[in-house]
Amino acid sequence: MTTAIPADLVARFAPTGKLRASINVGNPILARLDQDGKPFGVSIDLARGFGALLGVDVELVVFDAAGKSVEAVTQEQADFGFFAVDPVRGAGIAFTAPYVLIEGAYLVKEASPIQLNAEVDQPGNRVVVGKGSAYDLYLTREIKHAELVRSPTSPTVVATFVEQGAEVAAGVKQQLEADMRRVPGLRLLPGRFMVIQQAMGIPKGRGEAAATLLRRYVEDMKASGFVAEALARHGIEGASVAPAQA
Repeated sequence: MTTAIPADLVARFAPTGKLRASINVGNPILARLDQDGKPFGVSIDLARGFGALLGVDVELVVFDAAGKSVEAVTQEQADFGFFAVDPVRGAGIAFTAPYVLIEGAYLVKEASPIQLNAEVDQPGNRVVVGKGSAYDLYLTREIKHAELVRSPTSPTVVATFVEQGAEVAAGVKQQLEADMRRVPGLRLLPGRFMVIQQAMGIPKGRGEAAATLLRRYVEDMKASGFVAEALARHGIEGASVAPAQA
């Protein structure tokens, strides 16, 4: 994308003069905090790249949970963000096509009789999810018999699972694997229960021209190898670059 961006379109993205990027550090595949508490990761790289395209300074607005990040963009307290695509969120946010695909997995105790994903949705099973996460939204629609238990954020799912003696924890596969290295006596169920489509998004009120520009940016970043290089640079495994969209 080499053409100059019209000033009125830049103003739609950055009405305050800065480009406020909503960052969720509750998903370690996309963003984390370093030892000094500063965010880094694929979404931060994409945010700064988009700011460079618009010629506007980027201000990172950091949250510890997806639901808070979504709310900031929906209420226009941030100008854009990085989210899993979901129809509930789509009521107030215009999404791009996904740039990364991430697997959602289930975790149980070693001694659990549950062996397969299909056995999770049974009466008496409590499934812990991060409040407002893509997994929460998806499982709220899909789970018919088990009970959903919501932890404050996605990174606290396993702690809540252990504290409450629940039957299942649901979340980003890589986060659950990291928790397994920290907490003994746990195992992942084989396979995945969903694929999360991670995309960028802006408030719908910013208009179709702004949404179209953001969509073009995401496609360019995938096609140029930027997203793949960012995943490699940050040592992210288990996530893949999403296919190109027309």
